[in-house]
Amino acid sequence: MEDDLKRAVEFHGHMCPGLAIGYRVAKYVMNHYRRSEDEELVAVVENNSCSVDAIQEMLGCTFGKGNLIFVDNGKQVFTFYHRGDGKAIRIYFRDEILQEIFSTGRGEEARSKAMEAILSAPEENILSVREVDIPEPPRARIYPSIRCQECGESFMEIRGRVVNGKIVCKECFSRLT
Repeated sequence: MEDDLKRAVEFHGHMCPGLAIGYRVAKYVMNHYRRSEDEELVAVVENNSCSVDAIQEMLGCTFGKGNLIFVDNGKQVFTFYHRGDGKAIRIYFRDEILQEIFSTGRGEEARSKAMEAILSAPEENILSVREVDIPEPPRARIYPSIRCQECGESFMEIRGRVVNGKIVCKECFSRLT
């Protein structure tokens, strides 16, 4: 197992087909861009599966730095925007290889076959890559915190809601309305 895959497995907690997908996507991106130290590389991920952990660990795209954006489309699609040149690529994981494996069985043997297939397949068989034009993703912003007038917990000011004349957090707003 390559060192970068070992680190991704360590970060994620186990090896699985989803992590293998993210690993292959991240490896492709690493051949075109450097790992993001700050916000140079932005990942827009269209799923919240295991694959995203490999993106975070290998490419340095994280929620905390504001360069990991989640769009809940339920697709194994990853768009990477590079702030240095304003270019973006969209990578779709072609799942035909998995459809074939899982159509004949489930369980640990199928999972193992799937991981091996993902890790060993030629890029062109599993990744559909194309350049796309997208607007530059917004940079991370730090917003002031205020205290919820209902529960007393601090929260990001822009997430506040007003109910019964009080400024409250989203959680209290949901409970009170």
